[in-house]
Amino acid sequence: MPGRVLIVDDIRPNITLLEAKLTSEYYDVITAESGHKAIELARRESPDLILLDIMMPGLDGFKVCEILKTDPTTAHIPVIMVTALSDVADRVRGLEAGADDFLSKPVRDVPLFARVRSLIRLKLLMDVYLVREETSNRLGLVAPQPLLTQEDATRGRLLVIDDSEVDVANLIETLKPDDHEVTRLSSIDQGLAVASRDEFDLLIVALHLARGDVLRFCSQIRSHVADRVRSLPILLLAEDEDDVGQVAKGLDLGVNDYLLKPVDPQELLARVRTQIRRRRYQNRLRVNYEQSIALASTDALTGVHNRRYLDTHLDQLLQRARANNKPLSVAFCDIDHFKRLNDTYGHAAGDEVLIEFTRRLIRNLRSLDLVARIGGEEFVVVMPDTPPERARRIGERLRQKVEQEAFTVKGFEPIAGTISVGVTTSRPTDAFGTDLIKRADEAMYQAKHAGRNRVVVAAVKRPVAAGPSRAVE
Repeated sequence: MPGRVLIVDDIRPNITLLEAKLTSEYYDVITAESGHKAIELARRESPDLILLDIMMPGLDGFKVCEILKTDPTTAHIPVIMVTALSDVADRVRGLEAGADDFLSKPVRDVPLFARVRSLIRLKLLMDVYLVREETSNRLGLVAPQPLLTQEDATRGRLLVIDDSEVDVANLIETLKPDDHEVTRLSSIDQGLAVASRDEFDLLIVALHLARGDVLRFCSQIRSHVADRVRSLPILLLAEDEDDVGQVAKGLDLGVNDYLLKPVDPQELLARVRTQIRRRRYQNRLRVNYEQSIALASTDALTGVHNRRYLDTHLDQLLQRARANNKPLSVAFCDIDHFKRLNDTYGHAAGDEVLIEFTRRLIRNLRSLDLVARIGGEEFVVVMPDTPPERARRIGERLRQKVEQEAFTVKGFEPIAGTISVGVTTSRPTDAFGTDLIKRADEAMYQAKHAGRNRVVVAAVKRPVAAGPSRAVE
């Protein structure tokens, strides 16, 4: 899951070392040797992560972080401060400025790559929410909302799992200023049940417990069927530097943050605030998005997006894909012989087929993909960060899911159906999202003319055929 990383340091050898480490893992790296240049690049390039040195002349890392976190265009970009400072007060100051974590010089590979992977995953998820928020704002469905740093982080509900009575007592005492409600468990045995039953803002769990595998428990949280449990922030409490390997594995499994015991009270308070603030910010973005969609931009029959929303949102996705140099693909899907189906079985049966077809689309796509109904039996699937061959395979999978299973309609025998699919990927010449829709639509009609029940890829140059799929000029 490589991404774009901005390295900021006024000492060139430090930049060169970090750049070599990250490029060896296939990250795209850009660099800045001053705070002012870092702010300029962050605004222009929109990196997925910033590695920010603290001790720089002019604008130091603390000030740069504060500026980035108060700018709506950069506030959501994760920041890791890289420093030779070891004072807890400096870490707390950085966290209060908006930093997501710290790495000490000299930077070790294991914590570096684990933290980078973890925070880039977070950034990619946040990007999806923010694009949707921007689309809703443009449609006039919701008003602009406060920044992440302005989110309230007090009066949270915390689930703490630790079998040390002393550590838990100290933790609860530390959290008193923010008036949190703490639920305490001494083992992970009931952890999933409690997390599923109640709504929490943060899970704090000790890495070493007398019973149970804590990392497996964290993995179970991340794979839980309920989104509110699956997205629950996790703060891991480790014993010492010897745990760095397990902590890194935890970050890869989805743990959000960690602290080493003995825990400094002010750092604990700052990190808890960071996680609760982000949790509430993401929840607010999600709720706003769902409400705005319900208001004006869904198809009444199928519940997916309509043409109005698609046109606005696709333009935003195209601009972001171009800015980040990432592919954006579109599939145009049309149910074959749908008019004949309506004439034979009636419009009520046709509606049931449309609803079931929509369900199959959603079940076989990623959560970040977008589905829109733009006509009677015409649907568009938008796939961010998806290159042409992967988009073709997705189109082929959707085609097979329709062909292999007949539609069940009340009062009739199962109704067989097929779809024709046209697929395209963004090009430098695309000015608007409608350019992709038009090209995918043309490819879909090529599929119709070639006999239906196939996928056609709108090729840039010469045709390339693969199985039942086709590529056309």
